[in-house]
Amino acid sequence: MTKALDVITIGRSSVDLYGAQVGGRLEDMGSFRKYIGGSPTNIAAGAARLGLKSALITRVGDEHMGRFIREELAREGVNVEGVKTDPERLTALVLLGIRDQHQFPLIFYRENCADMALDESDIDEAFIASSRAVVATGTHLSHPRVEAATLKALKLARKHGLQTALDIDYRPNLWGVAGHGAGESRFVESAKVTAKLQAHLHYFDLIVGTEEEFHIAGGTTDTIAALRAVRAVSKATLVCKRGPMGAVAFTGAVPDSLDDGESGPGFPIEVFNVLGAGDGFFAGLLKGWLTGQDWPTALMYANACGAFAVSRHGCTPAYPSWEELQFFLKRGVEEKALRKDRELEQVHWATNRKGDWSTMRVFAFDHRMQLEDIPGADPKKIGKFKELCLEAAASVADGKPGYGLLCDSRLGRDALYAAAGRGLWIGRPVEWPGSRPLTLEPEIGPDFGGLDEWPLDHVVKVLCFYHPDDTAEMKAEQEAVVTRLFNACRRNRLEFLLEVIPSKVAPVTDQTTANIITRFYDIGIYPDWWKLEPMKTEAAWKAASDAITSRDPYTRGIVVLGLGSGEAELAESFAEAARHPLVKGFAVGRTIFAGPAQKWMAGEMTDAEAVAEMAGNFDRLCKVWDKARSAAKG
Repeated sequence: MTKALDVITIGRSSVDLYGAQVGGRLEDMGSFRKYIGGSPTNIAAGAARLGLKSALITRVGDEHMGRFIREELAREGVNVEGVKTDPERLTALVLLGIRDQHQFPLIFYRENCADMALDESDIDEAFIASSRAVVATGTHLSHPRVEAATLKALKLARKHGLQTALDIDYRPNLWGVAGHGAGESRFVESAKVTAKLQAHLHYFDLIVGTEEEFHIAGGTTDTIAALRAVRAVSKATLVCKRGPMGAVAFTGAVPDSLDDGESGPGFPIEVFNVLGAGDGFFAGLLKGWLTGQDWPTALMYANACGAFAVSRHGCTPAYPSWEELQFFLKRGVEEKALRKDRELEQVHWATNRKGDWSTMRVFAFDHRMQLEDIPGADPKKIGKFKELCLEAAASVADGKPGYGLLCDSRLGRDALYAAAGRGLWIGRPVEWPGSRPLTLEPEIGPDFGGLDEWPLDHVVKVLCFYHPDDTAEMKAEQEAVVTRLFNACRRNRLEFLLEVIPSKVAPVTDQTTANIITRFYDIGIYPDWWKLEPMKTEAAWKAASDAITSRDPYTRGIVVLGLGSGEAELAESFAEAARHPLVKGFAVGRTIFAGPAQKWMAGEMTDAEAVAEMAGNFDRLCKVWDKARSAAKG
């Protein structure tokens, strides 16, 4: 029988606040990056990235951090049916830092936290039965309440024939055998912890841990003796992680040497950050285990996922997609510091983007110069009008997927603020209107540092009036700005949309746009989105699409701009563009707002009338696109 889920993990769920600076003490960190964290949470997300249908059972607080975990898990593709909201307790927090390649200080803020309030009532039998496997973690055997919840899940798993696995996940601090300042500690001997673990090891088909974790599970610091002590109470396959030496699996009796276990190839990479590496390892191991691979193959997946984790900042953000893992295993290590491998990082970025934007119906009201030229307009009135544009866009979208907006922050700041959390795709322009050579809005700053203030779901959009026949000086100046901007976007984890309009510079042929696209890829620019003018011929669209897919098979796609065209003309261009799958939709502005803007600025139209007319224009345009796409699909 096909199950709805491949794996359910149970236990810790926290928000990790990772020090953004590297090489200093945690005391000296000046800023932090926010990620999901906690071993089972990381494992569930890592497994989902590898294509497994994963779920998490935990509790989060009824506050912003709890909602962040729930929303981020959903974005990662993790089933959150088992994530319960605790109305009385706060979500756990962890502060972490990278001191050097050996020291990774961290502080757990888990006093009476939400996930430690998990109890038996949170374990639903039907939910457990819907999965092929359950993964428990050691921390949730450390307290009677969470221990009872975990044991209930394991017993139900046994009842319904599921596979079961344990990540020993020993944190002395979380068992109360080390102080708050010893969060980095991985091993403190404790007969009490050993007894607790050994009482439950018989529930598992797979047990995974480092040598130190098997020491606590086995009650001795002799690794072979510890593994044999675990074997004495459990028939599980034992997987022992050995750091840079990879890992070994023991399905039967434990031999005299770790080298005699089954192993998979390791990967010679530079260690940057070991935090979360074990969770990435476990996700890769699950991919192999639950898809029926032999242990050397499963361990190869696991070792590779662990290698990714130790090479990047953060835990879950470091884990690979299935496409990325396959690419890496086929190509191999070319740069030991994987985070500096540009080809690999491009695959990592492009295959782990979140959100389904396979359809793009975008109301573009990022215009500044055109609105400023309208009689009666001033910055305050333009700002208010952009809020009306947002109302129109939101009314048409009405919570449905596939809608968005383009809005600037200089004149449209309040509209941007109001757009947050509505499920809309949001793009923001950074170019100074009409500039050629390209210059940017002052808010971006001479060092492009303004981007670090942007919400992570905003897309950086830049318009470049570029033509293959430009002078060498013009090309060099514009390409330098785009290159710096692209790198700043990646550094700030922001998607990048590149808009090019060659027809405003010089005559174009069917190859002009394709040649521009090829040139930008040649200089290392990989836009998440392309925004292209409505080309008239199938040959032009095919050339542009081929130029993109031949260089970036993971691109988000193309949106068509309007250039102020009338609806009839746009319908004609949509019909041609929609025939090409890489074109995901449109981003059109003046066709929607030009008429209402003139009347509203002159006081000849009320707010409600302006919203209604723009909503009608936008809705008709959306239907034109949808009809064109439907016709193109036959």
